[in-house]
Amino acid sequence: MNGTQLPMDLEAYIQALEDQFNQSPDLVQKIFHIKGQKIILHFVNYQVNKEQLEHELLEPLMSNRKPWTIQELQNKIPLASSETVNSVPDISKKIIHGSAAIYFPGEKEAIIFDVPEQSKRQLARAETESLVFGPQVSFTESLQTNLNVLRWRLDTEDLVVEKLIVGERIQSEIRLVYLKSLANEENVKTFRQRIKELTVDEVEDTSVLGQYIEDSSSSVFPQLLFTELPDRFCHSLSRGRVGVLVDKSPTVLIGPMTLFSFFESTEDLYMRWNMGTFIRLLRFWSMFISIILTPMYVAALTYHYETIPASLLITLGQSRSTVPFPPVFEALLLELLIELLREAGARLPTKVGQTMGIVGGIVLGQAAVKAGFTSNILIIIVALSALASFTAPSYLMGTAIRVIRFPMIVLAGAYGLIGIFAGLSFLVIHLLKQKSLGRPYLAPLYPFQAKDFNDSIIRLPFQKNTRRPVNVMPKDQAKYSKDKATIHKDVDEP
Repeated sequence: MNGTQLPMDLEAYIQALEDQFNQSPDLVQKIFHIKGQKIILHFVNYQVNKEQLEHELLEPLMSNRKPWTIQELQNKIPLASSETVNSVPDISKKIIHGSAAIYFPGEKEAIIFDVPEQSKRQLARAETESLVFGPQVSFTESLQTNLNVLRWRLDTEDLVVEKLIVGERIQSEIRLVYLKSLANEENVKTFRQRIKELTVDEVEDTSVLGQYIEDSSSSVFPQLLFTELPDRFCHSLSRGRVGVLVDKSPTVLIGPMTLFSFFESTEDLYMRWNMGTFIRLLRFWSMFISIILTPMYVAALTYHYETIPASLLITLGQSRSTVPFPPVFEALLLELLIELLREAGARLPTKVGQTMGIVGGIVLGQAAVKAGFTSNILIIIVALSALASFTAPSYLMGTAIRVIRFPMIVLAGAYGLIGIFAGLSFLVIHLLKQKSLGRPYLAPLYPFQAKDFNDSIIRLPFQKNTRRPVNVMPKDQAKYSKDKATIHKDVDEP
């Protein structure tokens, strides 16, 4: 028989459990004698709720006037969560997660009572995804809190929450979430299979899990959406997508997604449709400007002076008259400077980071122009490109756009407009090849699906938005009747 399997005598059981914890002083051991019966209790001191342990477990345990049986103990202790296990490793795993283990020496099973003491952050505003309109609450690191918020927002029996465990050495609890009547079964199976097949030591965070299960790990573009906003998560589920929550992570995972999904925001829904459409189109235009503006400057000054109006050419010549570097080196220098300021501002404390970003940008920009390292016009262009990249609601997509800008500048400096068009062509081909959970990444442009434009590129009035996106392949595409949604009656009409 395995040396860790129950039953065991008292000394062997204590020794086996202490070996599991490597003789840790945090493992608390209590031995009780009740009517001649020996009962041993184990728990980790800082992992259990002391008040709950004392009043709901110890007091009923000690008040019994006759020897306990396992069945009686489970029935009479006023704790909702209890189970039995039959091996020491299983007992130690439960204790680590905030349970108390009770064992009667010589029995085949031990009883586990769940009495965790969870230190968790309170619900607060989102830090990485700010909204002007709409709910301001964000997810936290507590899986139980996140599930509570999710159930509160999606108060329906149609919500399915599947429990998965991942990690060979350090296990993490993962929840697969979807609406049964909407989510495509193939999307659910793909998510479930990729998570179950992971053979890794641990999953540190939702973002790490996403990198493990995404379709192409070599692409700079994110293929699964990470968000800390419950309203965006619930909105995606209502469109037929599938979500994943990871314990101890404040962000959640959504898929399948398209490129255009990363430029959407739930704030687009909360404002009027024409304003939402304008802002969404502005984000797409900003992405293009961020990628192309600085490379066009480099290409024009290096190879294509004839494309610059004469009046502007004179200004450019005067601005660059003291700059000793070629345009490509000048542009790369300033882009790196902007990235250094951004990264330094993000790593410093909030107030210091904001001050450093503003003052550092002004001081360094002025000093660079006066020292002859760069021109005034390029500073304006680089600043516009940086601002344009910050309009993406997704931090990962904004970072991807900034990364793409560097090879585009190099191509523009090497081959001019031909290099820019070659870079854009390669970018389009790369995007056409990408998939998210096996679904096309460039939908609804490729494959072309005109009905999905409302859910990706523009936002029409709700009365006309009567169908869910086709590319997600939901079980039920119709949200509601288009004819009934457009009926307007006065109070005196029948």
